[in-house]
Amino acid sequence: MTLFLQIALDGILNGMLYAIVALGLTLIWGVMDVINFAHGEFLMIAMYVSYWLGFLMNIDPLVSWVASSVFVFLLAFVTYKLMVSHLVGKPALSALLATFGLSMFLKNLCLNRFSPNFKLLPVTVLSGKTIPVGSLILSLPQLVIAVFSLAVIFIVYRFIASTRMGWAIQATAMDKEAAELMGIDTEKIYGLVFGLGGACVGIAGGLLPTYMPVHPEVGSLFGLIAFICVAMGGFGSITGSLFASLLVGLVEAFAGFYIAPIFKYVAVFALYLVIVMLKPKGLFGW
Repeated sequence: MTLFLQIALDGILNGMLYAIVALGLTLIWGVMDVINFAHGEFLMIAMYVSYWLGFLMNIDPLVSWVASSVFVFLLAFVTYKLMVSHLVGKPALSALLATFGLSMFLKNLCLNRFSPNFKLLPVTVLSGKTIPVGSLILSLPQLVIAVFSLAVIFIVYRFIASTRMGWAIQATAMDKEAAELMGIDTEKIYGLVFGLGGACVGIAGGLLPTYMPVHPEVGSLFGLIAFICVAMGGFGSITGSLFASLLVGLVEAFAGFYIAPIFKYVAVFALYLVIVMLKPKGLFGW
């Protein structure tokens, strides 16, 4: 029973990491109906920012995540202004291919400048620390990321549900033309949402160097898992992406332990296929 609970705990902690990554993609997809294929590379850029601040200036990721999130917010905002703004309302394939090109550019830029080698901060405030809870062991770096994830999801949810700007975002997502007739600057809303999506993944990327190495390919898997969580939970549903992320984390953990580590992503993709066949709009889609 202890082993079962430990695996479940690890799965939940991983799921909370996926949740904060998927949150940014949920916002962009739900409001703008745009597939940002460079979402995983934004995470990778945030990890490099946090890593180099730690390596060159000895700033711990517990502090440098602020710089990472701000940097990726600005990167996402500039990306929207220079590229994505011209593709909103066009066929979905246009934005997908454009952001795919951006992801290849960012990945190869980091490959050229930083090499394909894995880079890990030797010492951080959280590295290697655990918290015993009875017979269970909590990884402190993963627990901190899970707490950050819950806090960010709650703040974003309340922001969208309870503020005038949040209501404007909802109105723009429901009907862009009607929102414009009501005096809402939808161009400003789109830029804010794209930047906010980048900031969410920037927070995750800023904290990850506490226990995970950074390299140019690190964002690819996270980006793919985020797509699965968003589609499985329901397009644009924050609650749905959170639930789906936890489900993915649990399936990954149990399949990796009880079947084989190399099988865990096969199980995740199989679960995704089953759910979208039964509910094409996702668990919380409408």
